[in-house]
Amino acid sequence: MIKIKIEKPFRLNDTVTCGQIFRFFPQDDGSFDIIIKDRVINVRMDKDLLCVSSNKEDNLKEVVENYFDLGNDYSSMNDFLIKQDDKLTSAIEFSNGLKMIKQDPFETIIEYIISANNGVYQIANALNNIAKKYGKKVMFNNKEYYLFPGYKDLSKVTLEDFRKCKVGFRDKYLKAIIDKLNNNEINLEEFYNLDTKVALDKLMENIGIGPKVASCILLFAYQKYDVFPIDTWVKKVMKKDYEIIGEKNIRAFATKTYGKYSGIAIQYLFNYGRNNK
Repeated sequence: MIKIKIEKPFRLNDTVTCGQIFRFFPQDDGSFDIIIKDRVINVRMDKDLLCVSSNKEDNLKEVVENYFDLGNDYSSMNDFLIKQDDKLTSAIEFSNGLKMIKQDPFETIIEYIISANNGVYQIANALNNIAKKYGKKVMFNNKEYYLFPGYKDLSKVTLEDFRKCKVGFRDKYLKAIIDKLNNNEINLEEFYNLDTKVALDKLMENIGIGPKVASCILLFAYQKYDVFPIDTWVKKVMKKDYEIIGEKNIRAFATKTYGKYSGIAIQYLFNYGRNNK
């Protein structure tokens, strides 16, 4: 086990459970087992220490700090957002310490294609079914987990195979993008360096990827904070607090008001709207 001293606000529970990721498993001691690209980690907070164990301890501190974005300066982002919109103050104060997890691009693409018109339990179940059938088994703390397969591992998977994994009508979307990746028609690495508008358009060339799914992919895998994925929670907040209705109007408001940190603002709004009692 390693212990990482947390120097800046960090809310582990909110970060893990706020809808960014789907393959995490709460434990009886309040910790989480989380399956990331090449390993399983267990994480828990002990005062100002993040305690981490894993089946693979190589460069564990670096991996965890990067995954939870612990080195980023959220205070300056928060200051910027409050100056732009003081109505966000309550959401920011409520969510202070919420981090943007840096996820593997391929798994993020698959999970958000599956997320379209779908519930959290169903999304997680489908992802775990795919991993169990095609991923690498890992034993960790006497439990059986499965790493998520790469697109090469899924190159021979058929529509019927995907349907058996409970992905529903999204089977053809998954197969189409996996075929493109295996035919080198898409390079996942290039999205890190593309302008956000260009990246959005390029992602939306693929069936099953509309504005919301594309925005989630760029936000959660590529740290493009100037996107603004709109869901039911955001629509409710925008209608109630800003009297703004319609995705086009909401997106225009977000772009003008939140600009380069629109994606951070939406996570705060989502977390506040869902969890503030």
